Parts: sequence; structure tokens; C-alpha cells
Amino acid sequence: MANVINTSLLPFLILLNIFVSNIVSTSAGSTSTTYNVVSLGAKADGRTDSSRAFLSAWSSACASNAAATVFVPKGSYLLRNVVFSGQCKNLVTFQIEGATLVAPSDYGTDSWITFERVSGVTILGGTLDGHGAGLWACKNAGKGCPSGATSLEITNSREILISGLTSTNSQMFHIVIHDCQNVKVQGVQVTAPGNSPNTDGIHVEGSSGVTISRATIKTGDDCISIGPGTSNLWIENIGCGPGHGISIGSLGKDNNEQGVQNVTVKTVVFSGTENGVRIKTWARSSQGFVRGVLFEDATMNNARNPIIIDQQYCPHDGDCPNQSSGVKISDVTYRNIKGSSASEIAMNFDCSHTKPCSNIVLDNVDLKYENKVATASCTSADGSATGLVQPASCLA
Repeated sequence: MANVINTSLLPFLILLNIFVSNIVSTSAGSTSTTYNVVSLGAKADGRTDSSRAFLSAWSSACASNAAATVFVPKGSYLLRNVVFSGQCKNLVTFQIEGATLVAPSDYGTDSWITFERVSGVTILGGTLDGHGAGLWACKNAGKGCPSGATSLEITNSREILISGLTSTNSQMFHIVIHDCQNVKVQGVQVTAPGNSPNTDGIHVEGSSGVTISRATIKTGDDCISIGPGTSNLWIENIGCGPGHGISIGSLGKDNNEQGVQNVTVKTVVFSGTENGVRIKTWARSSQGFVRGVLFEDATMNNARNPIIIDQQYCPHDGDCPNQSSGVKISDVTYRNIKGSSASEIAMNFDCSHTKPCSNIVLDNVDLKYENKVATASCTSADGSATGLVQPASCLA
């Protein structure tokens, strides 16, 4: 019988091959080239703009016929907004281990560090310091402020590995993966104060074959947020809190938005978060959908809304009063969810009355409120329960 390859594993095999290839090429010596940013003019003083040296190192590495490394020695390096782009000739490793990249203190827009239209790039270690405190203070004071910058954006790219990176105090989102295929994020740490606005840890949108594992995320917004057009996403071994939990959405702001499907979130500890596992959609007409989602092996430590579907999202009455969400939510399973809720309603399924949630499955859920049995709330939600389910299921 011919050997059969599980095609669902191909993205992970490709990423493993990239990582191994980088190691082999580097150890081979003669087949690898290293470009040291300090040799090209970067200053490790945290004050001198080193953007030109980093871009020069990238340009040379990207043009190399052999596997190449952009090497950042220990120290602190100030970078302005930089974009690393191009169809590189070979694999490129961006080695930041032991170094800190520092954003300018003045408010930025869009993205601070961007990798665009690249393939086969590995980003290893290092710290990104987004210097977001000034912008947060401006926003919290209600002043007219710029939107701020994402610290690291990977866009229109494929076969990317981000390993061991630390992102701290981003002005806006810390890491954004946009329109990408086969991205692996592992061993990252994200930190920002619990009151820092819009500082999502990792945001995935319009991408397929993304894996996020062994991450610790403490921030002022979603630990991980999942936007339209995301499919085949795997999230595992995450520590989340403070923050707003792990959220699919918000979705359905635009009528012709792409859907979200085939998402697995497992082995997550939520500590003092606003939400645990959440699906959030605008109360507007939409052709979008959410289907094929598994939330498994989650521990809630005083999460305010451990399990929540909110299809009535409409901040500031944003063109959707008295409307219903058109996003269809189906085939969502909650398995082995346990712990404590900070509110009495530990499970809240507030679904669309025009497109009710269907096939919601509760399988071994045990949530308590102040050491008492919590309650559940259901609106336009259909599904089933199996095993121990506390609070008792309210699904139709």
C-alpha cells in the first residue's frame, strides 16, 4: 500500500523543514553568510537611529545566494518605522537574541517593524520595546491622539517562524499576522499594563496555517484576537492575563466580510481576564460566518466571562441600533473547561435572532462563581451537552 500523507500536517512539516534548513545552513559555515548590523553602522546605545544599518543588512541577506543571517549583537538599538520586504533568494534568519529594538518615543502610525512579501524567514529571540506609555496616557486622557503603531507586522508572507521573541509596551497591537500562509509563533512573551488600550497580544487575520504555541501574554486587550478570513488556526499552551481573553472577532463590521473556520484553542490558562473564550460579532447584516471551532482544556481563574458569544456588539451605536448580526455561528465545541468565574453568568450565549447559533456543544464544563454553582444564559442558541456540565446547559 502506498504511503499516505496527512495533508493537514503539511504546513507544520514545511515550517519544520525551514527551521532545520536554517540550522544546517548556519552550521555549515561556508554555505551561510552573516551580516552584522553593527559592522554596517548600527549603534547599540538605544539613542542613535540604526534603521539604515538594519535595512542594509536585510538587503544584503535577502540578495544572498546562500542562506543568510542578519545578526544583531547584544545592546539596545533605536529603529524608526522599517519595512523588510522582497522575494529573497534564500532562507533568511533575523537573529535578535540578547538585543532590544527600541521604538521612537513620538507617536507612530500603522506599523513599526514590518516584514512584507517574504518567504522562509526566521525571527529568533530579542525584545521589541514599543514605548507605548505616552500614547496610552494621551488616549486615556481623551485627547486627540494618533492611532499608534503595531510593533511587528507580518503581511503577505509565507513559511515564517517567530521563536522566543519578547514584545513589551506596544503602542497598539504587539504582533499582527495578515494575509499569510504557514506561520509558526512559539515561545513568545507579550507584556503591557492591563489598562493599556488596544494592545492586543497577537492578531491573526486573512491567514491560513498559523500555529501559536507556548506563549505568555499579559496585556490591555485580547491576548489573541482572530479576524476575518482566518482558517486552519492552532493555538496551544497559552498563559493569558491580564487582558480580554482569546477572541474570535469582532466580525461582521462589513457585509461582505470573509468567515472564520477550523480553529482550535487548547490548553490555555486565563487569569483575571475580562473574558475567557469569546466570539464577538457586530449587530449588522453580514455574509460572514464562524464554524468548526474547538475550545479545549481551558482553566479559568476568576475570568469575568469564561464562555461568551456576543452577537450584539455595537459600540457607540455605530450604525446598527435594533439590528441583528448576520454572522452565522455553528459547530462550536467547548470541551474540558473548568475553573472560576468572576460573574454569576459563567456561560453566556447571546446569539443572533435572525441567524441563531447552531450545534453548540458543551462537553465536560465545570465553572463556579464564588465557590457556588454559576448560571448560564442563552438567546437564540441551539446545541447539546454531554458529561458533567455546570452550570446546567440552557441550550435548546
